[in-house]
Amino acid sequence: MTSTDPPARSESGRRCLLIHDLVVLCSIGVHPHEHHRTQRVRINARVRVADADGPLDDRIANVVSYETIVDGIRAIIAGGHINLVETLADRIVDLCLANPRVRGAWVRVEKLDLYPDADGVGVEVERNRDDV
Repeated sequence: MTSTDPPARSESGRRCLLIHDLVVLCSIGVHPHEHHRTQRVRINARVRVADADGPLDDRIANVVSYETIVDGIRAIIAGGHINLVETLADRIVDLCLANPRVRGAWVRVEKLDLYPDADGVGVEVERNRDDV
């Protein structure tokens, strides 16, 4: 391979967009005391994206942008109180799958300050485009 050759693609022709350890303040929880304060939530996501039909040309318009997903996560959280971490994870997966180039998404949502002897507790959700 020379420096002018394109990078090798996976057999599936897909890339994975990653969001690693995004920590946000969120109004989340079923207990009454959780309705009146925010708590730290850690979000991780792995989003499988079909390669563009043509060359990337080093242009953001030709990729699924992690900025769009992170901004969408923040908008979901700003939308008001959420009872369950499962609901938040489902909404994030739905956000990812709203982009037609996304083939699948895995999301982990964890509350960080619930138990002093645990780094976090939460849920993982994975869904593929074929599942919707």
